[in-house]
Amino acid sequence: MTNRFNLSLVQAGPTVGAINQNAEAIVKYWRQARDERADLVAFPELFLAGYPAQDLVLKHAFIDACERRVEWIAAACKDGPALGFGSPSIVDGKLRNAYFIFQNGQLKGRILKHKLPNVGVFDEMRLFESGPICGPVKIGPARIGVPICEDAWSEDVCEALMESGAEILLVANGSPYHRGKYDVRLSHMVARVIETGLPLVYLNMVGGQDDQIFDGGSFVLNAGGALALQMPVFDADCVTVCFVQGNAGWQAVDGQREALPDQWEQDYRAMVEAVRDFVFKNGFSRSVVGLSGGIDSALVATIAADALGPEQLRCISLPSPYTSLESISDAIELANNLRCRIDKIRIDGLQAEVDCALGDLFAGHPQDLTEENIQSRLRGLLLMAVSNKFGEMLLTTGNKSEAAVGYATIYGDMAGAYNPIKDLYKTRVFESCRWRNRNHRSWMKGPDGVCIPDQILEKPPSAELRPGQRDSDSLPPYEELDGILEILIDQDRSVAEAEAAGFDGETVRRVEELVFGSEHKRFQSAPGLKLTERALWLDRRYPIVNHWRDESDGQSHDPA
Repeated sequence: MTNRFNLSLVQAGPTVGAINQNAEAIVKYWRQARDERADLVAFPELFLAGYPAQDLVLKHAFIDACERRVEWIAAACKDGPALGFGSPSIVDGKLRNAYFIFQNGQLKGRILKHKLPNVGVFDEMRLFESGPICGPVKIGPARIGVPICEDAWSEDVCEALMESGAEILLVANGSPYHRGKYDVRLSHMVARVIETGLPLVYLNMVGGQDDQIFDGGSFVLNAGGALALQMPVFDADCVTVCFVQGNAGWQAVDGQREALPDQWEQDYRAMVEAVRDFVFKNGFSRSVVGLSGGIDSALVATIAADALGPEQLRCISLPSPYTSLESISDAIELANNLRCRIDKIRIDGLQAEVDCALGDLFAGHPQDLTEENIQSRLRGLLLMAVSNKFGEMLLTTGNKSEAAVGYATIYGDMAGAYNPIKDLYKTRVFESCRWRNRNHRSWMKGPDGVCIPDQILEKPPSAELRPGQRDSDSLPPYEELDGILEILIDQDRSVAEAEAAGFDGETVRRVEELVFGSEHKRFQSAPGLKLTERALWLDRRYPIVNHWRDESDGQSHDPA
């Protein structure tokens, strides 16, 4: 008789610190899979605590609460299939990143993460102790090896599991999104399959957590690297894959193969889901956005409408004497397209009052950036007042280009609780708006059709803080600026290499000066979604006080 093994994959999203809620989700999904005759129900890494829990895991009371819930889950799920899920645990007096497998209420295996990441927000080397490579766990007819996330990104753990008798590899992950990440995961997992000759299950979580978004996209590979199952990106799902044992070992029966969206859709979906989860998980249901009539606030408002629904979004126009009539009408048209509320608060009177209050102190000094920033800070003050009064989370609207060169005002347009476009360069802001105007998906709560008016997409970017102001007055054109920033920041290359790529040397050095000189602003900025491999605040860590500048000429110099 042919052996069969049914493995239910729960691609779901925990909430960090919501231990009871996460435990109840485990039991709910386990019961659903039990009805589908699963042999093992598997959850992602550290699902019980939520991921990444960061320094919460250093609190003894937090670990005690997790340990109590582990026991509760084991008792609640004793009559049915085996169950696997991740949780922090004290083992041999040391804190570990553990993966528990229970069957009939009894502990069948406790796998300890061996390779601990130390990149971005995932500083597990500081939090956990590395565990030994644990052997496979026998569930029914199959021997399951469980590399935990990072354990499968190099060959040694999976090869050790194969040599110790594992027949199926179950990789339990908390792997966050960045552009192109799926292909990176797939290439690593194909390598593990080819090296071991074993089928592999890549199980990932979904949902937003602060500046991370977990995109799911779980998949199953058969020996040789053939794709047997592909789960959707960003959607919670529970799918049972059937493995059949033959002369060559276990093989997954082909199942669903969800199509993967292109990078523009995945980026946009990531921003929508990040806003939705950040707002809801922080106890809000509504948001507010200041609409300038420009491209950045237009995109943020559209994202908010798609995430929360137009009825949960308030837009506010805050014109000054320098705000053009076109910008006011563009903001109103955008709000009407989104079918959300828009209020208008003029700041002329407040601006005059501030000018008067500072008049004696500033006498004899010409107007400069100071007065421009006052306008921005008045807007921030009023937007925060609305946020406080009505319980609406303020979303801020600065893009990665502006954040990189400090083209933003502390306590002004930087005010807000979350920034969905923080890791999106200006040129990509424009293209994301065009993509949204052309596309509508079932996961969007905003209206179908064109949302961002053409005139917003076509007019020159401007902060409108003085007559006739344009961003190009003080910055290179955004196509040029973003090209330089991608070299200096995303690729971490030198000024000389940017010059070699065809950019004007003086411009490159000026951009570098702006990047280094605005570190203090980024340090105080609102959290926002990571979309790239090199987010300014997570993956590029520089001192705030920094007098070094790149003066290399691109040549190799031997010591004298």
